[in-house]
Amino acid sequence: MPIYEYKCGKCNGVFEMLVSSTASRAPACPECGHKRTEKVFSVFASHGTSSRAGSAGSCGSCSSGACSTCRR
Repeated sequence: MPIYEYKCGKCNGVFEMLVSSTASRAPACPECGHKRTEKVFSVFASHGTSSRAGSAGSCGSCSSGACSTCRR
């Protein structure tokens, strides 16, 4: 289940909630219990490495770190 961010229409509180993708309604506000909440656009975090040369911060094939091999 994805985590969605919501904003309450009454108290303006912002909260996150695990919600099934098949859920037909937004959850009620956990602070005030108001049922009129709306989904808020939020950013996501990504972890991992890139397979592209130089993406880890050091190229190693040149002294400046700005050659065509490093692609910076």
